[in-house]
Order: sequence, then structure tokens, then C-alpha cells
Amino acid sequence: MKGIAGAPVSFGVFELTADQPLPDPKEILGPLHELGYDGVDLGPVGWLGRGDELRRRLREHDLVLVGGWVDLPFTDDDAFRAALPGLDDALEIFMAAAELDPSRPPLPTLADSGSELRRANPGGAAPGLALDDDGWARLARNVEAAATRVRAAGLEPTFHHHACTYVETPAEIDEFLARTDVGLTFDSGHLLIGGGDPVEGWRRWGERINHLHLKDARTAVLDQVLREKGGMRDVWERRAFVELGAGDLDVEGFMDAVVESGFDGWLVVEQDVVPSPSDPPGRVIDDQRANREALRRWLP
Repeated sequence: MKGIAGAPVSFGVFELTADQPLPDPKEILGPLHELGYDGVDLGPVGWLGRGDELRRRLREHDLVLVGGWVDLPFTDDDAFRAALPGLDDALEIFMAAAELDPSRPPLPTLADSGSELRRANPGGAAPGLALDDDGWARLARNVEAAATRVRAAGLEPTFHHHACTYVETPAEIDEFLARTDVGLTFDSGHLLIGGGDPVEGWRRWGERINHLHLKDARTAVLDQVLREKGGMRDVWERRAFVELGAGDLDVEGFMDAVVESGFDGWLVVEQDVVPSPSDPPGRVIDDQRANREALRRWLP
């Protein structure tokens, strides 16, 4: 395994909160280093800085940039072409970070942008939400185009199955893998939300997994949101994603499976949170300390 990384999303810094004032990166990088993490995910593009500033921050906190979320509208050809400059912008950041540790370059983490309909129906269970054959053909063709761009930059892509996108459920992950050659970012929490079993999924797709997002989730929160006809933001705001061991993930069984498989990529601990003024002071730090300690048995 390349190491264990933390993520800005665990501190409430991600796409859903990018329109709000964000903390200075040192407020996250410093604690991650002190708590024993080896790397960090990118967070919103540009938040960690670019070029020399990015490299300085990573060196100062002895962290490696491991990857970063780049969602693209893969099922809409015109929108996809219009979004490609955003991918190129992110690739410049990844290439700058790769200079720090060429043996462990970051993996640009591609994902589908989903749709309003999917975002309004987390879990992917509602009828009529899946792509038809033409939709899958468009998605696969555009994923190939994005992957070609990533590889031309000297990096290897990975693809994140994710709640409220067109690659969410186990069946959709199967279809994606059958139609593309891109490695899979396996997200244990989003697989739970999408109706899958993380231990079974790891064994099922292990040969294609090149990146791991480890998170725990409470599926009862999703069930409640669905009963109330809420959307994915409600799932996040009601803290469906919790510290390791507090949700429905079989942490011991899953980590045993990961180690036994000889996985040689990054393990990124994520606990997606939308901050609230009512949160106890220091809660996010305490949670990330607990998450790191929960993994000491496998990753001292």
C-alpha cells in the first residue's frame, strides 16, 4: 500500500461547500500530518494552490497529493466538451504535485456529474433512473476521451462510482467496468449508499481497483431521506457519513480483505461532512484522530 491519506471533505471542504468561506489549507494539512496521515486529497480545484505554492504547502506538512475529484458530464456530449478546460486546469495541478514524489503521482479521480433527477433520488433504486444503451455508449466514449487526456499528461486516471450519478449501484459499476479500461476508485461508503456490500464489492472488482476511499455510512439516514423524498444534500447534512466503526461498514472484515488482496494503491480516509454552527469545537479533528487510530491494526 502506498500509504494512508486524509481528505479535505472530512473537514467540510468539498464541492458542496465551495461557495462558502473555506479554511486556510494549513488548518487541515497541519492536523493531518500530526495525526499520522501520509497524504491528502486535492479538495476543490485550486484550494490547495498551484505550482510552487502547492509544492511548498505539501513539503511543509510532509504530505503527498494522492488524487482529487474531477466530475464531468459524461452523458452529454456538448456539455462534456465544454467542461474539458476544467479537466486541463486540474491536470496542471496534479502534474505540479507529481514533481514532489514521482514514485507516487496523484491519480486524477474522474466521476460522472450525474443529473438533477439522480441527485433527487439518492440510492439509485427508483425506476427509470438508469442509462439506456445509447447513454452508456456516450458515457464510455467520453470517459475514454478524458482518460486519454489524463494519460497524455503522464498520469493514470481512476473513476469514482458515486451517489446520485449514473455510476452508483453495483449493476452500474459492473456496466462501467465492462465498457471501459479505467481503474476504479472504490468508495466503501458510497457503495453502501448505492445498495452494495463493500466486502463483496472489493472481492468482485479487486483487479480493477487502483484507489480506495474508505468511509463509513449509516444507511438508516438514507432510508429516512428517501421516505421524506429528500435529495443527496440531505444525506450529507444529516451526517450519513460517520467515523469508522459508527456506521454499517464492517471495518474489520473490509480491511482484512484489503490487506489480504495485496492492494498497492492509496487508502484515503473520507468522512463527508457539511459543517454546522452547532458542531462541538474540535469535532472534525477528534473524528480524524479516531479514524486514524481505527486503522492502526493494519496500518501502524
